[in-house]
Amino acid sequence: MENGTSSATNQTIPLLTPFSMRNFNLSHSYARDGENEIIRQRSTTSRRHVLLSESNAGRSSHHRSHRSFRNRHGVRYHDMPGIWKKEQIEAWKPIIDAVHSNGAVFFCQLWHAGRVSHRDSQPNGEAPISSTDKPLAETSSNEFTTSDEFTPPRRLRTDEIPNIVNDFRLAARNAIEAGFDGVEIHGAHGYLIDQFMKDTVNDRTDFYGGSLENRCRFALEVVEAVTNEIGSDRVGVRLSPFANYMQSGDTEPQKLGVYMAKSLNRFRTLYCHMVEPRMKTATEAFECTESLTPMRKAFEGAFIVAGGYTREDGNKAVAEGRTDLVAYGRLFLANPDLPRRFKLDAPLNKYDRTSFYTSDPVVGYTDYPFLETEP
Repeated sequence: MENGTSSATNQTIPLLTPFSMRNFNLSHSYARDGENEIIRQRSTTSRRHVLLSESNAGRSSHHRSHRSFRNRHGVRYHDMPGIWKKEQIEAWKPIIDAVHSNGAVFFCQLWHAGRVSHRDSQPNGEAPISSTDKPLAETSSNEFTTSDEFTPPRRLRTDEIPNIVNDFRLAARNAIEAGFDGVEIHGAHGYLIDQFMKDTVNDRTDFYGGSLENRCRFALEVVEAVTNEIGSDRVGVRLSPFANYMQSGDTEPQKLGVYMAKSLNRFRTLYCHMVEPRMKTATEAFECTESLTPMRKAFEGAFIVAGGYTREDGNKAVAEGRTDLVAYGRLFLANPDLPRRFKLDAPLNKYDRTSFYTSDPVVGYTDYPFLETEP
């Protein structure tokens, strides 16, 4: 692999093996996924958020914030964190400082919800934008939402798309100004970039639709713009080619995944973060024969996998060379000392899914207990 090396020994738990990712020397071979972590944080920062960052940062070598939208049009929920104005940049700084004070690396995940939004969350009550004007159908693939939460989207005009690309570029610049170590472009889970890439959603007839190359054009223009702005050593990309989140599926997911993995090599992207094929929806793992191995082989940077991993299969994935890093979201949320629990093979707290998407800064966020004594 071009930019990552590990130093495992026979005595080392694979997930606890240090890993070098170009300029970043990580203490472990796992990452803290941003899933549900800061999902409803407001633009201003409370001391509670800073204390949480201080307490958790040293326990994971690589953190990602959850879904910072790049302008007001990208919002899906109320109370979501943003990175498009000065107030938000300043609000992130104490959180980032707290993470860095514990020696952890902190990336800001940039996203745009696209059609997975409602006009009440949009400026001036406008319709959300997408690659298409097709609304989500009556049954959503996400158990936390229903179709009446989404307003039918407006199809972006071809001449508007460069403005969206530029928004991602400016958001990346703002993230670096705030002090983040880099950004992760969210191209997964049925949001705007995924809506362009997936052939069951994208029904465009211009050069952003039709062929695989055209459908991936918008995603790669975003990657290029962000890379040119902040440098390839600071850019990761998250993808879920096999998933059908928010009714964004593809008829040839492996072909899509391999094409994107190979294309990211042109920009020397730092890492590719892929969601396992078994996670076809947000809440349930399915038995499947598909594998991320073709994408792992195609991509020349650091490879991160996510999707329903336990301690056992995470260790196995790293040991067998199927990935460089494993991302944990729900388990990390419920177990702020997850690395210690993995090291001791200690019991894990059970996460409460009903508290994942609330605005409460304590319940389901800061109230999970640490291990008090070693078993």
